[in-house]
Amino acid sequence: MSVREYRRSGKPVTGEISVPGDKSISHRAAIFGAMAEGVTVIDGFLTGEDCLHTLSCLRQLGVEIEREGDRVLVHGRGYEALKEPADVLDVGNSGTTMRLLTGLVAARPFYSVLSGDRSLNSRPMDRVARPLSQMGAKFYGRAGGKYAPLTVIGSRLQPIRYISPVASAQVKSALLLAGLQTEGVTEVVEPEPSRDHTERMIQAFGGRVETDGRHHRVIGPQRLTATRIKVPGDPSSAAFFIALAALTPGSRLVIRNVCINPTRAGFIEALKRMGADIRTGNKREVGGEPVADLDVRYAPLSATEIAGEIVPSMIDEIPVFALVAARAQGRTVIRDAGELKVKETNRIKTVVGELKKLGVRIEETTDGMIIDGEPDRLMTGGEVDAHGDHRLAMMLAVASQACEDPVLVHGADAVSVSFPGFSELFAALTQK
Repeated sequence: MSVREYRRSGKPVTGEISVPGDKSISHRAAIFGAMAEGVTVIDGFLTGEDCLHTLSCLRQLGVEIEREGDRVLVHGRGYEALKEPADVLDVGNSGTTMRLLTGLVAARPFYSVLSGDRSLNSRPMDRVARPLSQMGAKFYGRAGGKYAPLTVIGSRLQPIRYISPVASAQVKSALLLAGLQTEGVTEVVEPEPSRDHTERMIQAFGGRVETDGRHHRVIGPQRLTATRIKVPGDPSSAAFFIALAALTPGSRLVIRNVCINPTRAGFIEALKRMGADIRTGNKREVGGEPVADLDVRYAPLSATEIAGEIVPSMIDEIPVFALVAARAQGRTVIRDAGELKVKETNRIKTVVGELKKLGVRIEETTDGMIIDGEPDRLMTGGEVDAHGDHRLAMMLAVASQACEDPVLVHGADAVSVSFPGFSELFAALTQK
Protein backbone atom coordinates (compact mmCIF):
# COMPACT_ATOMS: atom_id res chain seq x y z
CA MET A 1 0.00 0.00 0.00
CA SER A 2 1.53 3.30 -1.07
CA VAL A 3 1.73 6.44 1.06
CA ARG A 4 1.86 9.80 -0.69
CA GLU A 5 2.49 13.19 0.89
CA TYR A 6 0.67 16.25 -0.40
CA ARG A 7 1.61 19.79 0.68
CA ARG A 8 -0.35 22.99 0.28
CA SER A 9 1.28 25.28 -2.27
CA GLY A 10 -0.88 28.36 -1.68
CA LYS A 11 -0.60 29.23 -5.37
CA PRO A 12 -3.51 29.74 -7.78
CA VAL A 13 -4.35 26.83 -10.07
CA THR A 14 -4.21 27.96 -13.70
CA GLY A 15 -3.97 26.55 -17.21
CA GLU A 16 -5.74 24.06 -19.46
CA ILE A 17 -6.03 20.32 -18.85
CA SER A 18 -7.93 17.28 -20.04
CA VAL A 19 -9.00 14.24 -18.03
CA PRO A 20 -9.15 10.54 -19.03
CA GLY A 21 -12.11 9.05 -20.87
CA ASP A 22 -15.37 8.46 -19.05
CA LYS A 23 -15.35 5.22 -17.07
CA SER A 24 -19.05 4.43 -17.48
CA ILE A 25 -18.96 4.99 -21.25
CA SER A 26 -15.73 3.00 -21.69
CA HIS A 27 -17.22 -0.05 -19.92
CA ARG A 28 -20.37 0.09 -22.01
CA ALA A 29 -18.62 0.69 -25.34
CA ALA A 30 -16.57 -2.47 -24.87
CA ILE A 31 -19.55 -4.58 -23.77
CA PHE A 32 -21.80 -3.40 -26.60
CA GLY A 33 -18.94 -3.88 -29.04
CA ALA A 34 -18.73 -7.50 -27.87
CA MET A 35 -22.48 -7.96 -28.42
CA ALA A 36 -22.48 -6.31 -31.86
CA GLU A 37 -21.53 -7.71 -35.24
CA GLY A 38 -18.38 -6.20 -36.76
CA VAL A 39 -15.38 -4.26 -35.50
CA THR A 40 -16.12 -1.49 -33.00
CA VAL A 41 -13.40 1.18 -32.71
CA ILE A 42 -13.23 2.97 -29.36
CA ASP A 43 -11.04 6.08 -29.05
CA GLY A 44 -10.32 7.67 -25.69
CA PHE A 45 -10.95 4.40 -23.81
CA LEU A 46 -10.15 4.74 -20.10
CA THR A 47 -7.12 2.57 -19.36
CA GLY A 48 -7.78 2.46 -15.61
CA GLU A 49 -7.87 -0.86 -13.80
CA ASP A 50 -11.68 -1.13 -13.74
CA CYS A 51 -12.09 -0.86 -17.51
CA LEU A 52 -9.13 -3.15 -18.20
CA HIS A 53 -10.88 -5.81 -16.11
CA THR A 54 -13.89 -5.47 -18.41
CA LEU A 55 -11.68 -6.11 -21.46
CA SER A 56 -10.09 -9.12 -19.77
CA CYS A 57 -13.47 -10.65 -18.93
CA LEU A 58 -14.77 -10.12 -22.46
CA ARG A 59 -11.70 -11.90 -23.84
CA GLN A 60 -12.50 -14.84 -21.56
CA LEU A 61 -15.98 -14.88 -23.13
CA GLY A 62 -14.37 -15.42 -26.54
CA VAL A 63 -14.21 -11.84 -27.82
CA GLU A 64 -11.13 -10.75 -29.77
CA ILE A 65 -9.92 -7.37 -28.51
CA GLU A 66 -6.94 -5.26 -29.57
CA ARG A 67 -5.63 -2.30 -27.60
CA GLU A 68 -3.03 0.30 -28.41
CA GLY A 69 -2.91 3.07 -25.83
CA ASP A 70 -6.44 4.44 -25.42
CA ARG A 71 -7.68 3.00 -28.74
CA VAL A 72 -9.54 -0.31 -28.46
CA LEU A 73 -10.81 -2.51 -31.30
CA VAL A 74 -13.53 -4.99 -30.35
CA HIS A 75 -14.14 -7.74 -32.92
CA GLY A 76 -17.77 -8.59 -32.23
CA ARG A 77 -19.58 -11.61 -33.68
CA GLY A 78 -22.91 -11.02 -31.98
CA TYR A 79 -23.90 -12.06 -28.47
CA GLU A 80 -24.80 -15.56 -29.68
CA ALA A 81 -21.09 -16.15 -30.35
CA LEU A 82 -20.11 -15.57 -26.70
CA LYS A 83 -18.71 -18.73 -25.14
CA GLU A 84 -18.57 -20.24 -21.68
CA PRO A 85 -15.50 -18.95 -19.80
CA ALA A 86 -12.94 -21.57 -18.80
CA ASP A 87 -12.12 -19.80 -15.55
CA VAL A 88 -13.55 -17.33 -13.05
CA LEU A 89 -14.29 -13.89 -14.51
CA ASP A 90 -12.13 -11.63 -12.31
CA VAL A 91 -13.66 -8.14 -12.21
CA GLY A 92 -11.20 -6.69 -9.67
CA ASN A 93 -12.77 -3.75 -7.86
CA SER A 94 -15.27 -2.91 -10.61
CA GLY A 95 -18.90 -3.10 -9.58
CA THR A 96 -19.91 -1.88 -13.05
CA THR A 97 -18.10 -4.80 -14.67
CA MET A 98 -19.70 -7.35 -12.39
CA ARG A 99 -23.25 -6.06 -12.58
CA LEU A 100 -23.30 -5.38 -16.33
CA LEU A 101 -21.62 -8.67 -17.23
CA THR A 102 -24.10 -10.46 -14.99
CA GLY A 103 -26.89 -9.09 -17.19
CA LEU A 104 -24.96 -10.09 -20.32
CA VAL A 105 -24.24 -13.72 -19.36
CA ALA A 106 -27.61 -14.35 -17.68
CA ALA A 107 -29.15 -14.64 -21.15
CA ARG A 108 -26.46 -16.97 -22.53
CA PRO A 109 -26.91 -20.76 -22.12
CA PHE A 110 -23.75 -21.46 -20.16
CA TYR A 111 -22.12 -21.41 -16.73
CA SER A 112 -20.16 -18.40 -15.43
CA VAL A 113 -18.58 -17.42 -12.15
CA LEU A 114 -17.86 -13.74 -11.41
CA SER A 115 -15.66 -12.63 -8.54
CA GLY A 116 -13.69 -9.57 -7.49
CA ASP A 117 -11.42 -8.31 -4.75
CA ARG A 118 -12.34 -8.35 -1.06
CA SER A 119 -13.98 -4.93 -1.25
CA LEU A 120 -16.17 -5.78 -4.23
CA ASN A 121 -17.17 -9.16 -2.82
CA SER A 122 -18.67 -7.37 0.17
CA ARG A 123 -20.98 -5.27 -2.01
CA PRO A 124 -24.56 -6.44 -2.68
CA MET A 125 -25.16 -8.20 -6.00
CA ASP A 126 -28.67 -9.44 -5.23
CA ARG A 127 -30.10 -6.16 -6.53
CA VAL A 128 -29.14 -7.46 -9.99
CA ALA A 129 -29.50 -11.20 -9.37
CA ARG A 130 -33.04 -10.88 -8.01
CA PRO A 131 -34.72 -9.43 -11.13
CA LEU A 132 -32.59 -11.58 -13.46
CA SER A 133 -33.76 -14.62 -11.49
CA GLN A 134 -37.33 -13.52 -12.20
CA MET A 135 -36.41 -13.62 -15.88
CA GLY A 136 -35.26 -17.23 -15.54
CA ALA A 137 -31.51 -17.21 -14.83
CA LYS A 138 -30.14 -19.11 -11.83
CA PHE A 139 -27.73 -17.60 -9.30
CA TYR A 140 -25.65 -19.02 -6.47
CA GLY A 141 -23.49 -16.94 -4.18
CA ARG A 142 -22.57 -16.17 -0.60
CA ALA A 143 -25.36 -15.27 1.82
CA GLY A 144 -28.01 -16.80 -0.42
CA GLY A 145 -26.76 -15.12 -3.59
CA LYS A 146 -26.30 -11.65 -2.09
CA TYR A 147 -22.50 -11.52 -2.40
CA ALA A 148 -19.90 -12.65 -4.89
CA PRO A 149 -18.29 -14.96 -5.89
CA LEU A 150 -21.46 -15.26 -7.95
CA THR A 151 -22.32 -18.29 -10.08
CA VAL A 152 -24.62 -17.57 -13.02
CA ILE A 153 -26.37 -20.30 -14.96
CA GLY A 154 -27.77 -18.55 -17.99
CA SER A 155 -30.71 -19.64 -20.07
CA ARG A 156 -33.37 -18.46 -22.48
CA LEU A 157 -35.02 -15.70 -20.45
CA GLN A 158 -38.55 -14.38 -20.17
CA PRO A 159 -39.18 -10.60 -20.25
CA ILE A 160 -40.39 -8.82 -17.12
CA ARG A 161 -41.53 -5.41 -15.96
CA TYR A 162 -39.29 -4.57 -13.02
CA ILE A 163 -39.95 -1.73 -10.57
CA SER A 164 -36.53 -1.01 -9.11
CA PRO A 165 -36.36 0.08 -5.44
CA VAL A 166 -33.16 2.06 -6.17
CA ALA A 167 -32.13 4.52 -8.87
CA SER A 168 -29.19 2.52 -10.19
CA ALA A 169 -27.78 2.73 -13.70
CA GLN A 170 -26.05 -0.60 -13.11
CA VAL A 171 -29.29 -2.41 -12.26
CA LYS A 172 -31.10 -0.80 -15.18
CA SER A 173 -28.25 -1.58 -17.57
CA ALA A 174 -28.00 -5.23 -16.51
CA LEU A 175 -31.71 -5.76 -17.22
CA LEU A 176 -31.58 -3.92 -20.55
CA LEU A 177 -28.54 -5.98 -21.63
CA ALA A 178 -30.48 -9.15 -20.80
CA GLY A 179 -33.62 -7.76 -22.45
CA LEU A 180 -31.80 -7.11 -25.74
CA GLN A 181 -31.26 -10.88 -25.94
CA THR A 182 -34.78 -11.86 -24.81
CA GLU A 183 -37.96 -12.20 -26.85
CA GLY A 184 -40.60 -9.68 -25.78
CA VAL A 185 -40.72 -6.39 -23.87
CA THR A 186 -38.36 -5.89 -20.92
CA GLU A 187 -39.16 -2.78 -18.88
CA VAL A 188 -37.37 -1.13 -15.95
CA VAL A 189 -39.05 1.53 -13.81
CA GLU A 190 -36.82 3.64 -11.53
CA PRO A 191 -37.74 5.79 -8.50
CA GLU A 192 -35.51 8.60 -9.88
CA PRO A 193 -33.72 8.92 -13.24
CA SER A 194 -30.20 7.43 -13.24
CA ARG A 195 -27.38 8.02 -15.74
CA ASP A 196 -28.50 7.13 -19.26
CA HIS A 197 -25.29 6.05 -21.01
CA THR A 198 -26.71 2.57 -21.72
CA GLU A 199 -29.78 3.94 -23.47
CA ARG A 200 -27.60 6.24 -25.61
CA MET A 201 -25.21 3.38 -26.35
CA ILE A 202 -28.00 1.06 -27.52
CA GLN A 203 -28.98 3.65 -30.11
CA ALA A 204 -25.35 4.26 -31.14
CA PHE A 205 -25.11 0.54 -31.99
CA GLY A 206 -28.29 0.64 -34.07
CA GLY A 207 -30.60 -0.73 -31.38
CA ARG A 208 -33.96 0.53 -30.18
CA VAL A 209 -34.88 1.60 -26.67
CA GLU A 210 -37.91 3.51 -25.42
CA THR A 211 -37.34 5.93 -22.54
CA ASP A 212 -40.11 7.94 -20.93
CA GLY A 213 -38.91 9.64 -17.78
CA ARG A 214 -38.32 6.82 -15.30
CA HIS A 215 -39.56 4.07 -17.64
CA HIS A 216 -37.14 2.22 -19.97
CA ARG A 217 -38.13 -0.52 -22.43
CA VAL A 218 -36.42 -2.72 -24.98
CA ILE A 219 -38.14 -5.16 -27.32
CA GLY A 220 -35.90 -8.13 -27.99
CA PRO A 221 -34.17 -9.90 -29.40
CA GLN A 222 -32.21 -7.20 -31.24
CA ARG A 223 -29.09 -7.41 -33.38
CA LEU A 224 -26.54 -4.66 -32.88
CA THR A 225 -24.07 -3.30 -35.44
CA ALA A 226 -20.48 -2.26 -34.75
CA THR A 227 -19.70 1.45 -34.73
CA ARG A 228 -17.05 4.03 -33.79
CA ILE A 229 -17.15 5.53 -30.30
CA LYS A 230 -15.24 8.59 -29.12
CA VAL A 231 -15.21 8.57 -25.32
CA PRO A 232 -15.41 12.09 -23.80
CA GLY A 233 -13.62 13.15 -20.61
CA ASP A 234 -15.04 11.73 -17.38
CA PRO A 235 -17.01 14.33 -15.36
CA SER A 236 -16.33 12.35 -12.17
CA SER A 237 -12.58 12.68 -12.78
CA ALA A 238 -12.95 16.34 -13.75
CA ALA A 239 -14.78 16.98 -10.45
CA PHE A 240 -11.55 16.82 -8.45
CA PHE A 241 -9.95 19.57 -10.53
CA ILE A 242 -13.16 21.61 -10.58
CA ALA A 243 -13.05 21.48 -6.77
CA LEU A 244 -9.34 22.31 -6.71
CA ALA A 245 -9.86 25.48 -8.76
CA ALA A 246 -13.09 26.42 -6.97
CA LEU A 247 -11.34 26.26 -3.56
CA THR A 248 -8.01 27.92 -4.39
CA PRO A 249 -8.07 31.76 -4.41
CA GLY A 250 -7.02 33.36 -7.70
CA SER A 251 -7.50 30.19 -9.74
CA ARG A 252 -8.78 29.82 -13.27
CA LEU A 253 -8.69 26.37 -14.85
CA VAL A 254 -10.06 25.20 -18.21
CA ILE A 255 -10.91 21.48 -18.51
CA ARG A 256 -11.34 20.38 -22.13
CA ASN A 257 -13.76 17.85 -23.66
CA VAL A 258 -15.80 16.89 -20.58
CA CYS A 259 -19.03 14.89 -20.84
CA ILE A 260 -21.89 17.10 -19.60
CA ASN A 261 -24.64 14.49 -19.84
CA PRO A 262 -27.56 15.87 -17.74
CA THR A 263 -27.69 12.62 -15.72
CA ARG A 264 -24.08 13.32 -14.62
CA ALA A 265 -24.27 17.09 -14.09
CA GLY A 266 -25.44 17.21 -10.47
CA PHE A 267 -22.03 18.12 -9.04
CA ILE A 268 -21.70 21.19 -11.26
CA GLU A 269 -25.30 22.21 -10.54
CA ALA A 270 -24.75 21.85 -6.78
CA LEU A 271 -21.56 23.93 -6.88
CA LYS A 272 -23.31 26.64 -8.88
CA ARG A 273 -25.97 26.77 -6.16
CA MET A 274 -23.13 27.51 -3.75
CA GLY A 275 -21.89 30.40 -5.88
CA ALA A 276 -19.16 28.62 -7.87
CA ASP A 277 -18.10 30.30 -11.13
CA ILE A 278 -18.24 27.46 -13.68
CA ARG A 279 -18.82 28.30 -17.34
CA THR A 280 -19.37 25.92 -20.26
CA GLY A 281 -18.13 26.60 -23.78
CA ASN A 282 -17.62 24.85 -27.10
CA LYS A 283 -20.71 22.70 -26.55
CA ARG A 284 -21.14 19.84 -29.02
CA GLU A 285 -22.19 16.21 -29.30
CA VAL A 286 -19.63 13.40 -29.50
CA GLY A 287 -20.76 9.80 -29.94
CA GLY A 288 -24.27 10.64 -28.80
CA GLU A 289 -23.07 12.38 -25.61
CA PRO A 290 -23.08 16.15 -24.92
CA VAL A 291 -19.54 17.49 -24.44
CA ALA A 292 -18.13 20.91 -23.48
CA ASP A 293 -15.09 22.73 -22.15
CA LEU A 294 -15.41 23.84 -18.51
CA ASP A 295 -13.97 27.18 -17.38
CA VAL A 296 -13.67 27.17 -13.57
CA ARG A 297 -12.78 30.33 -11.62
CA TYR A 298 -12.40 30.78 -7.89
CA ALA A 299 -15.32 32.41 -6.06
CA PRO A 300 -16.47 32.50 -2.40
CA LEU A 301 -18.96 29.71 -1.65
CA SER A 302 -22.06 29.46 0.55
CA ALA A 303 -23.68 26.34 2.02
CA THR A 304 -26.54 24.52 0.32
CA GLU A 305 -28.70 21.43 0.69
CA ILE A 306 -28.83 18.51 -1.72
CA ALA A 307 -31.49 15.82 -1.72
CA GLY A 308 -33.91 14.01 -4.01
CA GLU A 309 -33.44 13.69 -7.74
CA ILE A 310 -30.11 15.57 -7.93
CA VAL A 311 -28.38 12.90 -5.81
CA PRO A 312 -28.17 10.08 -8.42
CA SER A 313 -26.60 12.53 -10.88
CA MET A 314 -23.72 13.31 -8.49
CA ILE A 315 -23.47 10.15 -6.37
CA ASP A 316 -19.81 9.51 -7.30
CA GLU A 317 -18.88 13.15 -6.65
CA ILE A 318 -20.32 13.39 -3.14
CA PRO A 319 -16.94 12.69 -1.45
CA VAL A 320 -15.33 15.71 -3.13
CA PHE A 321 -18.55 17.71 -2.74
CA ALA A 322 -18.29 17.16 1.03
CA LEU A 323 -14.80 18.67 0.90
CA VAL A 324 -16.10 21.70 -1.02
CA ALA A 325 -18.86 22.08 1.57
CA ALA A 326 -16.22 22.18 4.31
CA ARG A 327 -14.84 25.36 2.69
CA ALA A 328 -18.25 27.00 2.11
CA GLN A 329 -19.83 29.46 4.55
CA GLY A 330 -22.56 27.84 6.63
CA ARG A 331 -24.13 24.40 7.11
CA THR A 332 -24.48 22.04 4.13
CA VAL A 333 -26.84 19.07 4.40
CA ILE A 334 -26.69 15.98 2.15
CA ARG A 335 -29.71 13.66 2.24
CA ASP A 336 -31.10 10.70 0.24
CA ALA A 337 -27.57 9.41 -0.41
CA GLY A 338 -27.88 5.97 1.18
CA GLU A 339 -26.46 4.47 -2.03
CA LEU A 340 -23.06 5.69 -0.82
CA LYS A 341 -23.03 2.84 1.70
CA VAL A 342 -22.62 0.20 -1.04
CA LYS A 343 -19.87 1.84 -3.08
CA GLU A 344 -16.17 0.84 -2.96
CA THR A 345 -16.44 1.62 0.74
CA ASN A 346 -19.29 2.85 2.91
CA ARG A 347 -18.58 6.34 1.63
CA ILE A 348 -20.72 8.03 4.23
CA LYS A 349 -18.65 6.54 7.04
CA THR A 350 -15.23 6.81 5.35
CA VAL A 351 -15.67 10.36 4.03
CA VAL A 352 -16.87 11.60 7.41
CA GLY A 353 -14.13 9.73 9.27
CA GLU A 354 -11.24 10.91 7.10
CA LEU A 355 -12.36 14.55 6.85
CA LYS A 356 -12.73 14.64 10.64
CA LYS A 357 -9.05 13.69 10.87
CA LEU A 358 -8.28 16.87 8.90
CA GLY A 359 -10.28 19.01 11.31
CA VAL A 360 -13.53 19.29 9.33
CA ARG A 361 -16.75 19.72 11.33
CA ILE A 362 -18.77 16.95 9.72
CA GLU A 363 -21.30 14.42 11.03
CA GLU A 364 -22.71 11.21 9.61
CA THR A 365 -26.47 10.72 9.20
CA THR A 366 -28.42 7.64 8.16
CA ASP A 367 -28.54 8.69 4.50
CA GLY A 368 -25.94 11.43 4.16
CA MET A 369 -23.95 13.94 6.18
CA ILE A 370 -23.98 17.42 7.69
CA ILE A 371 -21.00 19.72 7.15
CA ASP A 372 -20.35 23.02 8.94
CA GLY A 373 -18.15 24.97 6.57
CA GLU A 374 -15.34 27.22 7.74
CA PRO A 375 -13.86 29.05 4.73
CA ASP A 376 -11.65 31.34 6.82
CA ARG A 377 -9.81 28.57 8.70
CA LEU A 378 -7.33 26.17 7.16
CA MET A 379 -7.85 22.49 7.94
CA THR A 380 -5.21 20.78 10.05
CA GLY A 381 -3.65 18.14 7.79
CA GLY A 382 -2.22 14.84 9.05
CA GLU A 383 -2.42 11.11 8.21
CA VAL A 384 -5.49 9.77 6.41
CA ASP A 385 -6.49 6.52 4.70
CA ALA A 386 -8.11 6.05 1.30
CA HIS A 387 -9.51 2.64 2.35
CA GLY A 388 -8.77 1.31 -1.14
CA ASP A 389 -11.27 3.79 -2.63
CA HIS A 390 -10.03 5.73 -5.66
CA ARG A 391 -12.42 8.64 -5.21
CA LEU A 392 -11.53 8.99 -1.54
CA ALA A 393 -7.81 8.99 -2.42
CA MET A 394 -8.26 11.84 -4.93
CA MET A 395 -10.52 13.84 -2.61
CA LEU A 396 -7.91 13.68 0.16
CA ALA A 397 -5.22 14.88 -2.26
CA VAL A 398 -7.35 17.92 -3.14
CA ALA A 399 -8.01 18.50 0.57
CA SER A 400 -4.28 19.04 1.10
CA GLN A 401 -4.52 22.41 -0.65
CA ALA A 402 -6.74 23.68 2.17
CA CYS A 403 -4.63 22.23 5.01
CA GLU A 404 -2.08 23.97 7.17
CA ASP A 405 0.17 20.90 7.47
CA PRO A 406 1.02 18.17 4.94
CA VAL A 407 -1.50 15.40 4.24
CA LEU A 408 -0.18 11.81 4.14
CA VAL A 409 -2.59 9.61 2.18
CA HIS A 410 -2.24 5.89 2.87
CA GLY A 411 -3.39 3.83 -0.12
CA ALA A 412 -2.89 6.70 -2.55
CA ASP A 413 -2.26 4.23 -5.40
CA ALA A 414 -6.02 3.51 -5.51
CA VAL A 415 -6.30 6.41 -7.99
CA SER A 416 -5.18 4.04 -10.78
CA VAL A 417 -8.63 2.43 -10.73
CA SER A 418 -10.17 5.36 -12.60
CA PHE A 419 -7.53 8.04 -13.17
CA PRO A 420 -4.08 6.88 -14.29
CA GLY A 421 -1.80 9.91 -14.14
CA PHE A 422 -3.83 11.75 -11.50
CA SER A 423 -0.90 12.31 -9.16
CA GLU A 424 1.33 13.68 -11.92
CA LEU A 425 -1.34 16.06 -13.19
CA PHE A 426 -2.19 17.19 -9.66
CA ALA A 427 1.49 17.88 -8.93
CA ALA A 428 1.91 19.79 -12.20
CA LEU A 429 -0.94 22.14 -11.30
CA THR A 430 -0.19 22.66 -7.61
CA GLN A 431 3.62 22.73 -7.61
CA LYS A 432 4.44 24.73 -10.72
